[in-house]
Amino acid sequence: MFWILPCLVILGAVLWIIDGIRKIGAVSTGAPISGRAKQALVLIDLQGVFWTSGVFDETAKETARIRILAEIDTARSKGQAVIAVRQEWSIPATKVVAKLLMKGQAIAGTQGAEIAASFADLADITLVKRVQDAFETNELDKILARLDVGHLRIVGLDLNYCVAKTAFAARHRGYEVVVVRDGVLSADAKLAEKTLLQLADQQVVLD
Repeated sequence: MFWILPCLVILGAVLWIIDGIRKIGAVSTGAPISGRAKQALVLIDLQGVFWTSGVFDETAKETARIRILAEIDTARSKGQAVIAVRQEWSIPATKVVAKLLMKGQAIAGTQGAEIAASFADLADITLVKRVQDAFETNELDKILARLDVGHLRIVGLDLNYCVAKTAFAARHRGYEVVVVRDGVLSADAKLAEKTLLQLADQQVVLD
């Protein structure tokens, strides 16, 4: 019977890590919005550690850089808010998952978690997200409510994960969402095809 306790400890650890993985990919729900006419540009995970990771095609990355900067200029010319969201794994279980499966990238306090040089200091507001869905902490909800924003244009990284999960969460709340196709990158082209179909199913516009 001496083996029961160690087995329970191992099982508990495994379940804890599985819960961390679940939290990372979960899509939040929130209070439905209505009657908001303003638009904002949301920059997702344009951080040094991701931008320089080497997982994205260099030609596509340069195309995205040019488009993202153009989107920022357009938003500014129209008086629209530019909101940068950056990833920091800070929930204990997700930090362990990041260490085990993500090379420890973007754990709170690690090098490269800051906005990449190409996009530094260009946002009006910068906030931190803890999982793929930028709405998870409700901080983005509060900012968009204060700005009376009901329309989002999204650019950034990675289309299949943080971009898509944030777009889904926004649609659950009733935001009109546009994902700028040339302004997002994906490390997995085959998965991107599936993701684009899922976005379209949720009435996310692909511009």
